[in-house]
Amino acid sequence: MENEKIIQLNNNFVPDVRNIIAVLRNIAIRSVNSEQVMMYWKLDERIFVEEQQGEERTEYGSYPIRNLAAATEPEFGSGFSYRQLAFCRQFYRTYPIVNAMYSQFNRIQYRLPIQINDNDKRELNKMKTRKLTHENIWRSQMT
Repeated sequence: MENEKIIQLNNNFVPDVRNIIAVLRNIAIRSVNSEQVMMYWKLDERIFVEEQQGEERTEYGSYPIRNLAAATEPEFGSGFSYRQLAFCRQFYRTYPIVNAMYSQFNRIQYRLPIQINDNDKRELNKMKTRKLTHENIWRSQMT
């Protein structure tokens, strides 16, 4: 203990390090969220193709989502339950063009717009969500 020198830290050192951690942590979270949204979109697309099998409508009495949930939920958890996979189907039908999605949105932020049937109201909701998302990102980078 006697040989240890006490080093005087620059007043900005600890706040700067905290800021670096906070900003990069937020970037990492957004990146993971973006990849998760893409994963669900691809699953949604595959579910849609399997359900439709080239037809305009699904064959009555076929249960591909129920069967898929029974096969995947035990291995991957509740994120692949029937209810979640049904949401996936609706997600793909609402956003059939992958480039129409916003990379800064996470999967949860897509839940409400998907439930809105009116396209104008859905777009208004997405604009409000995007504005709030940008404000939150800006605020987190300024602290």
